[in-house]
Amino acid sequence: MTNRPPEHPDDRARREEAERILARTHRDSAPIAGSAVSRSVDFLTAKGEGDDPAEIWGKRVGRGLAVIIGIGCLIFLYLTYVAR
Repeated sequence: MTNRPPEHPDDRARREEAERILARTHRDSAPIAGSAVSRSVDFLTAKGEGDDPAEIWGKRVGRGLAVIIGIGCLIFLYLTYVAR
């Protein structure tokens, strides 16, 4: 047996509150990474789309062009305003 002093009611309340906060933080933060990864996979692969190959490839090409144009805009802004 250990010689621990009896637990104070305030200590128990603090511990329970800390456990609730940790559980809520874990619950709220866990899906963020998973949902971000699943959204990016859906964005890049056109997953869950119809069976029409033209529609699937059209969305893939359009999304790829959007990424390329976005990167081009970032490079343009960097060269215009930062790398003077």
